Amino acid sequence: MRKIITVTLLFIALFQSSTLLAQDLLKSTDLSTLKVDYLSDSDIAKIKAQLQTNNVTIEQAEPMALAKGMSASEFAKLKERLAMPATKTDVVKKDRDDEDKGLEKESGRKQEKIVNTKVKDSINALVFGSELFDNPTLNFEPNLKLATPVNYILGPGDELQVSVYGVQEFNASIPVSVEGKVTIQYVGQIAVSGMTIEAATQKIRNAIAGVYSTVRSGQSQVSVNLTRIRTIKVTLIGSKQPGNYSISSLATVYNALFLGGGPGKNGSYRNIELIRNNKVFTKVDIYNFLVNGDQSDNVGLKDNDVIRIPAYNQRVTLEGQVKRPGIFEMKKGETFTDLLSFASGFNEFAYTASVNVLQKTDKEFKVRDIKSTEFNSYKPLSGDVFRVSKILNRFENRIKIDGAVFRPDTYSFYEGMRISDLIAKADGLKEDAYSNRARIIRLKPDLTTEIVNVNLAKALEGDLEADIGLKKEDIVTVYSILDFVEEYKITIDGEIKKPGVYDYHENLTLNDLLVQAGGLTGSASKRVEVARMIQSEEIDDANSNKAELFNIEITANNNEQLKNFELQPFDVVNIRKMAVYDKPEMVTVNGAVHYAGKYVLAHKKDKIYDVVQRAGGLTSLANVEGVKIKRPIQAKQIEAVESVDLNLGKKDSLQKKLTKKLKEDLKFAIIPVDWKAIVKNQNSNTNVTLFPGDEIEVATFNEGVKVTGNVLLTSEIPYEKGKSFGYYLNAVGGVDNKGWKRKAYIIYPNGKAAVASSFLFIRSYPKVKPGSQIIVPEKPEVKKMSTGEFVSIAGVLASLAGIVIALIR
Repeated sequence: MRKIITVTLLFIALFQSSTLLAQDLLKSTDLSTLKVDYLSDSDIAKIKAQLQTNNVTIEQAEPMALAKGMSASEFAKLKERLAMPATKTDVVKKDRDDEDKGLEKESGRKQEKIVNTKVKDSINALVFGSELFDNPTLNFEPNLKLATPVNYILGPGDELQVSVYGVQEFNASIPVSVEGKVTIQYVGQIAVSGMTIEAATQKIRNAIAGVYSTVRSGQSQVSVNLTRIRTIKVTLIGSKQPGNYSISSLATVYNALFLGGGPGKNGSYRNIELIRNNKVFTKVDIYNFLVNGDQSDNVGLKDNDVIRIPAYNQRVTLEGQVKRPGIFEMKKGETFTDLLSFASGFNEFAYTASVNVLQKTDKEFKVRDIKSTEFNSYKPLSGDVFRVSKILNRFENRIKIDGAVFRPDTYSFYEGMRISDLIAKADGLKEDAYSNRARIIRLKPDLTTEIVNVNLAKALEGDLEADIGLKKEDIVTVYSILDFVEEYKITIDGEIKKPGVYDYHENLTLNDLLVQAGGLTGSASKRVEVARMIQSEEIDDANSNKAELFNIEITANNNEQLKNFELQPFDVVNIRKMAVYDKPEMVTVNGAVHYAGKYVLAHKKDKIYDVVQRAGGLTSLANVEGVKIKRPIQAKQIEAVESVDLNLGKKDSLQKKLTKKLKEDLKFAIIPVDWKAIVKNQNSNTNVTLFPGDEIEVATFNEGVKVTGNVLLTSEIPYEKGKSFGYYLNAVGGVDNKGWKRKAYIIYPNGKAAVASSFLFIRSYPKVKPGSQIIVPEKPEVKKMSTGEFVSIAGVLASLAGIVIALIR
């Protein structure tokens, strides 16, 4: 046994020496006993830090280590250990140290991070106080920046910072061991568990004074600070998340309740027990904090404390017009006034004279009304449901006046008020007030209404009989004489800048109306017609006129020439246009003419020959077969197409397609011109009269014939005199499989089109001219007859044949 003890002591001594050497690799004088295998990861980390502090690499330290007695094999092991990455334990430790450093930097005190998952309270959502434990920003965590309470009890897991400063210096962070002691170098072990921080500081100071003479003499001072706070265990019973919780030793009851999610479904909020050493230490009423902000019940916790949340004794419900409706827990002896304080009182619409309460008896429900005088004495019973109703939507002293007064509004009514008093409150009658009669709409006792008429003129003159008394809820209406005046209008149209309907005013003249309507246009003539309605009490069958007409002559360039003609209500004024007032209008000449451009139509019946001659005539390059007119399609022409009902059925889109084509695709209509006939005879019907906007196009002579459409090759073939229609189709390879040769047509340079025709099975095609365009359209799709349809038709024909044969027989 003695040998075993000896070997163990030698091993410990060897390990301690290795550790000490590792802690000061560069300063040690003897490294012969260093065993790298015995070094922990933390020892290796300290050697790394030592090398980095002295700015020395492991290669530079090798000769020094070998000179101090370290073997080459041990140094190789050390070099290998230093080259290895940090272990997972070291990383976790480093992260924890970094976290602690950050926390220490922020508060100067460290505490293990406590994480608890919260669950949203859906069961007790209506119970007053439940929202306290659902708010994630409210957690009652202790503030580590505060000074340590003098009554803080130390225990295993705490860490003290012991410092000696002055002549002698010493500084160390010392944890409280599981035995409740702190070990101070050269002083020894001191038991501090169960002591307050104040008592432990005094005990440590006395122990250090026994070793440090300067502390005894007062030349050095001792300070003791709490740098790491221990974690304690508390137990929650009756909470939504009951169980054991690890929390800070500085935590309080509310902190623990928050972590546990607050009371459970039937848990009490007002009779929570804190049990310490198997005895009820205190009872906590959360309502003290919720209603008054009083945290006197929020006491600190100790290790192994138990928080017990019993079931509630009685709960009541408060609904309706209170500021904070919900379910409230009541203590014995509390009254309805206390319940109102929990709910923050009535809101502004509450009926406060009495409160309805639904009570539960042993057998059934019953209803009771609590008067306001009973609020301080009525003690709610468990299960009571209080309903605070809303005040009535009516007024006890309202009266209203509107109409021709200066301040129409709602006013307060008092007994004995008369109509003159109300008009005085409204600052009197306006100038347009109709004083012979005013109307009062009065509410009768059965809530029906009646009308009372008042002579305001007599009432305001002091006639007591006319100055009738008013009642609450009366609505007084003062009429305006403007309400009885008919709204007269007058109309002006024709050559005026702003035609329309205008208000009529007394003494309105024609000059006034002309100026109001912006004045005459430049095309206005001297003739003005005014139509006036005929008014008569009797019907004159001999007079068939519906209106009286006035024909007036004015000077068109002067709006102020008429001074005496007064207008009457509903007159209609028409300013006539000049007989001749046509602005110059133009046509366009393009193509092979000497002077292309725009030309004004100088005569009402200018023809194409006249305008082309003004343009210098056709050039030598002009194609006399290619003269045409492009005439813009007018809006009225499209309207005419739209107005025609083709009776094609609702689903047929032919008419819609035609209208769309006119509006969007075909912006011009082409008029072919036979220029040769015009040159021979200017009275030829092809020498058409031009309209404003017409565009004359003279094509340049082109010897090619363009073939397009459903042909094998779209191309332009040189013109050969005497060649037929088919020659040009064959020149492009003929028609394709979709081409409809029978319907092929040709468009000549002047826009005229010609199609193929047939007579006695002989088909003739139109003559081809230079510059023409041959187009082969596509065959329409024809639905083939199915076998079933063919059989059906054959059956019908067979039946008809049978009938015919039977008739013949």
